[in-house]
Amino acid sequence: MKRILSLVAAVAVSLFVATEASAQFGVVFGLTSSSVKMSETDAISLYHAGLTGKVNLGAGFALQPSLLYQVKGANVGHLDTASEEDFKLKTGFVELPLSIQWGPRFAAFRPFVFGEPFIGYRVSSTDKGNATFQDWARQAKNKFEYGFGVGGGLEIADHLQLSAQWFNNLGKMFDESAGASMESLERLKNFQGIKFSLAILF
Repeated sequence: MKRILSLVAAVAVSLFVATEASAQFGVVFGLTSSSVKMSETDAISLYHAGLTGKVNLGAGFALQPSLLYQVKGANVGHLDTASEEDFKLKTGFVELPLSIQWGPRFAAFRPFVFGEPFIGYRVSSTDKGNATFQDWARQAKNKFEYGFGVGGGLEIADHLQLSAQWFNNLGKMFDESAGASMESLERLKNFQGIKFSLAILF
C-alpha cells in the first residue's frame, strides 16, 4: 500500500508541475506481449492504449505519466488436466505508469532510456478454458497490480515517440485466501513481458 500511495503522489506532483512548466499531452497505444513466470507458459500478444503527458525537467531528464487501459495475458497450456484445450488468462487493467526518462538531444532526435514504476486496478477478466478454470481465475485474481519496467526509445521532432519496454508485475496474481480448486493453478505467478508503444505528443 505504501508503494501505491508513493507512486500516486509522484504522479500527482508531476501533473502539477506539468501545469506550471513546459509540458506536452497526447495519446499512446501499442502492443503488449506477456506471459506468466512459469516455464510451461507461452506469451500472447494483446494491447494497451490511453493518454500521456511529458514534462521536461532539463539536463535531458523528463517525467511522463500516463493513464492506460492495459491488457495482459498468457497461454498456460493444459495445466496438467485432461483438457485438450489450452487455458488462457486475459486481464484488463486501468494502469497508471510513471516513466522517468533521460536522454540527450541530437537536432530533431532524442534517444532516451527510462525506468517506469506502475500501479493498476483490474477492470476485466476474460479467461479462456473450462468452467472450473474460468470461475476460479475470475474470483481469485487480485484486483490491484504493481510493478516496474525498463526500456528505451526515440523521440522525433518533440512530437513522436517510439519505445520498447520490459515489464515485471510484482506481488501475486492470485489471492491465496480464495483457495485453488485446481492444484496446478497454485503454480501460476504474475505477468511479465515486453511492450512496444507509439506516443503522439501535442
